[in-house]
Amino acid sequence: MATIDRPPRGSRYVDQRHYVVPSRLADLHGPTGGQVTLDRSLDWSGDSTYDLDDPGDLQVMYQTVLNQAASAEDLNRWLDGDVLRRVWPSLWLPARLRALWQDRFSELAAPPQALAG
Repeated sequence: MATIDRPPRGSRYVDQRHYVVPSRLADLHGPTGGQVTLDRSLDWSGDSTYDLDDPGDLQVMYQTVLNQAASAEDLNRWLDGDVLRRVWPSLWLPARLRALWQDRFSELAAPPQALAG
């Protein structure tokens, strides 16, 4: 009977995927409002323009940049540290990406504040 070997850990795409995490959130000085058009290297969907004044567009743009950034410069150019802190709990991100960022920035791992009554 033949045995089927499972691939070793790290051979799955999810384990090999490279994510960029900046040294400091204070370095993120991207736009905070208006319309932006991401570089094709970050968003090749054909509709890479986002209205940052629209909460849904803002969320999708941040998710896209976090997932596709190839360098800290990409993050610094497109993300804003204060905005990121505010929207972090609502972003849909791969578990490993979220863990990498929260390991570096403990303030992102804190549960969202309860709504005032």
